[in-house]
Amino acid sequence: MSKKNLQKKYDILCLLSGPEPQRSLLEEKLISEFHKTNKRVALVRGVVEDLATVKTNKNITEFNFLGTRALEVLIGESELVVSRSGYTTIMDLAALQKPAFFIPTPGQFEQEYLAKRLKKQGLVPSCKQEKFTVKKLEKVKLYKGLGGFSKTEDYSPLFSLFEGK
Repeated sequence: MSKKNLQKKYDILCLLSGPEPQRSLLEEKLISEFHKTNKRVALVRGVVEDLATVKTNKNITEFNFLGTRALEVLIGESELVVSRSGYTTIMDLAALQKPAFFIPTPGQFEQEYLAKRLKKQGLVPSCKQEKFTVKKLEKVKLYKGLGGFSKTEDYSPLFSLFEGK
């Protein structure tokens, strides 16, 4: 993935993933929260089906899933990404220099650790799934973001916990 300077169509892009029932619980929480706003929201549900579908309900455009290229464009068209804090997602958002807010999957130790670590370093805010509110997104501007990451830097200390070091 690489950064693209595209016209912004969405204020917020929500990327859903992870095991059920946590994926669905977060989807319900995000839809409930964002319907209370006038923000333009794109929500990628992370549910792979035979056909890709798109539907709009009020201010939220829902995609059941997207391929890599379409997802890269959608990220470029969005001001902010709300997602899980998995390693691949973090690296993709760093490459795209995209502001983010992380909601780790409950019980996923790696995601919980990475979210806490990035928050503590002042890079990306996060919260537990049950604590999320739209108001928490105001914190994003107080953090440095992932733009300082590059593919040439050594992030092994950040992820060394998972290598048994």
